[in-house]
Amino acid sequence: MNGVLRSGVSRFTYTYDFGDEWEHAIVIEGKQPPVDGRRYPACVAGKRNCPPEDCGGCWGYQQLLAILADPAHPRRREWAEMIGEDFDPEAFSVAEADARVAARFGCQ
Repeated sequence: MNGVLRSGVSRFTYTYDFGDEWEHAIVIEGKQPPVDGRRYPACVAGKRNCPPEDCGGCWGYQQLLAILADPAHPRRREWAEMIGEDFDPEAFSVAEADARVAARFGCQ
């Protein structure tokens, strides 16, 4: 990330899962001084849960949310069993996001 900051780039896109075309717009809004004892890179904020794998990209995820919100939908039970009954699309935890980032970048 330091290389990106030094290059002057402040906005770029990231594609996750080329089959489903999850496009993410990354914006670097500023730089803060490091905090002793904190591991980097780190999540500073966020909202909403990660979509389940193989849900069909952005449009498929929107459809999945509509299915889960409708207890009478004929496919609700099927999806709930596949992703887990306890899936909450609104859930977000900075601590969990930090743990995933640390695991990905080997800074545990």
